Amino acid sequence: MFKNCILFSGTNKIQKYYFVLIEMILITSLFVTGCVQKKQIIMTVSGPLPAQDMGTTLAHEHFLVDFIGAGSTGYHRWDRNKVEERVLPYLMDIKDYGVKTLVECTPAYLGRDPLLLKSLSRKSGINILTNTGFYGARDNIFIPNFAFAESAEQLADRWINEWEEGLEGTGIKPGFIKIAVDAGDTLSVMHAKLIRAAALTHLATGLTIMSHTGPEKPFFNQLDILEQEGVAPEAFIWTHAQRGTRTSHIEAAKQGVWVSLDNVFPDSARIGEYVDMLVNLKQNNLLHRVLLSHDAGWYHVGEPNGGNFREFIILFKILIPALSNNGFTDQDIRQILVINPQKAFTIKVRRINNM
Repeated sequence: MFKNCILFSGTNKIQKYYFVLIEMILITSLFVTGCVQKKQIIMTVSGPLPAQDMGTTLAHEHFLVDFIGAGSTGYHRWDRNKVEERVLPYLMDIKDYGVKTLVECTPAYLGRDPLLLKSLSRKSGINILTNTGFYGARDNIFIPNFAFAESAEQLADRWINEWEEGLEGTGIKPGFIKIAVDAGDTLSVMHAKLIRAAALTHLATGLTIMSHTGPEKPFFNQLDILEQEGVAPEAFIWTHAQRGTRTSHIEAAKQGVWVSLDNVFPDSARIGEYVDMLVNLKQNNLLHRVLLSHDAGWYHVGEPNGGNFREFIILFKILIPALSNNGFTDQDIRQILVINPQKAFTIKVRRINNM
């Protein structure tokens, strides 16, 4: 490539210097491009952010949820200013515990509001991620009608467009894919379509797939579909994995899946369960595949002042001290809350090696 730039016969000194300069510019350009491509980023509601700047991260929380169903929900159902007034103090609370990033997991047709999230991020100083995708759990009541007739490829096209153009004309881009399936021995036709569409979207965008799942049977069913599409397990977050068995946690983590334990409550019995699950993973040297969060919040649309709001700090006040009493080091906690989210939400296509 570069020989043709400098090896010209009969050129004068000025021409030779010109071609050498062009060669140097090309080399520098390739070097810089290579560095940019290797840089790990996440996508927040305020734009791209180096993954290394995420800091302590809560990987599964909610600010607002509207359970009325896909056919009736919409921005007319809530007042952004009132929601913001209710949510903001809880975000300021987690800043006191060193939280820098929060993953807001409410999907479209269930209360996703990108402009609300961007405003809350700006006022709180916390990095916030939102999502693309559809929520199939609870018998598909949060799935829009058109999705039943469309193919996995058509759904993927919609989600890819949200990545490329932004969400609902806001220009705000998703930082991950959020889907949900019902618990059961097999996936329904719709839920199999959702995971297939998520796989296609991942391969086109590099966005990580987070699936509200629960027990291990629907988890492994989804993993089979990802394998069929050539998507590596590292691209998948098994949400609500606390409903799976200790054995399935180990099997999933060894395959490379992100095992997300994400429904932390303050009562001592449930805290003990989380300690046991995390000790099991630590003893098997698998803490590097774990995510941890509350699945807390939220402003409940339709209830007075949004109803009861569950805070985002129980993990820091109760669970982490309990883990420390069971042999967890500061580095173990940093692995779960800082290092793992950086890797899980980095935008990167993860293919099965042999495909």
